[in-house]
Amino acid sequence: MTTTPRRPPPLLPARRRRHARLIAALTNLIGACAEAAGEVYGPIAATPPDQEAVEVQMLSCTRVAMSGPLLLDLARSQDTARWPDAAAQEDAASRRTYAARCALAEAQDAVHQLGPDRGPVPLPTAGQGAMMDLVGAGDEVAACWRRDPQEAADLVLELTAGGELAVDEVLDAAVDTVVVTGLLALAEARTAATTDPSTAAEPCLAAVPHLALAVTLASADLD
Repeated sequence: MTTTPRRPPPLLPARRRRHARLIAALTNLIGACAEAAGEVYGPIAATPPDQEAVEVQMLSCTRVAMSGPLLLDLARSQDTARWPDAAAQEDAASRRTYAARCALAEAQDAVHQLGPDRGPVPLPTAGQGAMMDLVGAGDEVAACWRRDPQEAADLVLELTAGGELAVDEVLDAAVDTVVVTGLLALAEARTAATTDPSTAAEPCLAAVPHLALAVTLASADLD
């Protein structure tokens, strides 16, 4: 009887290739933010000192705020379609770590139930706790990366040492954290465009550091 040797799974692409469309979309969004801010600051800078009223263009601020989330979602789906094998491996790894976090949460919950009354507020389910752990890890890594990238890289390896989290999913969660923060800043630009146009450029520019950090995290390879 002969058996066919099992093929090893294909090597995952570098993260900067795996997330190339997302990185490109983030880069384009950064440029669009700068351009939109320029359309506000440019006319103000060109106005004579004795002129009080200044007409500025708000269309770009509104457009970048509205289109940003859609463009990034599209880029993510395109990256998944371009790398189906990598997406499948990531999904399988995510299921394993999710199950490991659920098992750990259930074990901890069993221990807590042996203690005194836990009060009227119910604890999250094992599944909810597993998702919260991943989001929390992403938040922690993103905050640390702003201060010290090497310290953050060490933190990722520390968080994933037990097997309940994977390196890529922690980095991806960190990407999500900073992207959401950047998009929230852009949402403020959209509001300012209708309430106080002269300040609409500031949220556009405030979004840029968050989007730039997302590029860094999406490109980071620690394995």
